[in-house]
Amino acid sequence: MKISKHNAEHYTWGSQCDGWHLVNQQELSVIHERMPSQTAEVRHYHQQSRQFFFVLSGNPTLEVDGERFTLTPQEGIEVPPHIPHQMFNQSSSDVEFLVISQPTSKGDRILAE
Repeated sequence: MKISKHNAEHYTWGSQCDGWHLVNQQELSVIHERMPSQTAEVRHYHQQSRQFFFVLSGNPTLEVDGERFTLTPQEGIEVPPHIPHQMFNQSSSDVEFLVISQPTSKGDRILAE
């Protein structure tokens, strides 16, 4: 079955952000996310999940273990388990990206300071 954000299970997070579950399995999660301008995720880490963030559009900033990276479309960053990270959209436009987690990050998120 073909899947896209147009027919995937949708959810909201934060105050204005969107997510669409493209693959929602225990061993693998693929989420298409949208962050409006001037939004941010909370800083956190995962005990088991390894994640890969891949930008589709816009220019988000991903902080990984204290270092900030500004990403452009078609760029990504891998975040291993136990590494604190946080996504920001400090730009004036929406950003869209994929978050690929193995295993799923559901129930595996721990807030970081």
